[in-house]
Amino acid sequence: MLNAVWLGMLLIGIAVAAVNGRVEVVSQAALNSSQAAVTICLELVGIMTMWLGLLKIAEKSGLVELLARAVKPITNLLFPSIPSGHPALGAIIMNISANILGLGNAATPFGLKAMEEMQALNRRSETASDAMCTFLAINTSCITLIPATIIGVRVGANSANPTEIVGPTILATACAMVVAITADAILRHFYHRRRRY
Repeated sequence: MLNAVWLGMLLIGIAVAAVNGRVEVVSQAALNSSQAAVTICLELVGIMTMWLGLLKIAEKSGLVELLARAVKPITNLLFPSIPSGHPALGAIIMNISANILGLGNAATPFGLKAMEEMQALNRRSETASDAMCTFLAINTSCITLIPATIIGVRVGANSANPTEIVGPTILATACAMVVAITADAILRHFYHRRRRY
């Protein structure tokens, strides 16, 4: 379905460019986008390699286990289907930690690793598990205490006070996370109830 939407948008864009006599803009955009895609992939490979390496070091040193024990009551409540001590919990904790610090690029490899580990536990591999849905809801709406990326952009834009967004960011992301977790719990309840009947 999504492929059809992308194809439709692409064809409409080409048709509009042809009608306006600006087909060269389409070919230039295609070349620029291809270059940007390669650049993004190379940057992401480097970032993923570094952070997954750090995760492995943290796992071997016992740091992930220590963190997992510290937040065990919360993770048991949010992810009851994941066994205690499973590598998925470590990746989830590292992902959420990176998101809390506003390090979206660092959170990505941990999120991918968490999904991979949860997929290994998933009994119905063609459907996302409850834990995967909960993780996705938390990941996309995670509270951010230090929006490092946005502060960096504001510094680059010569903002007079680049950190003034910290308070509103904490409030907005905390509200978003509460709503996401609540919606996830409610929708899961109705889904399982509907499946029973």
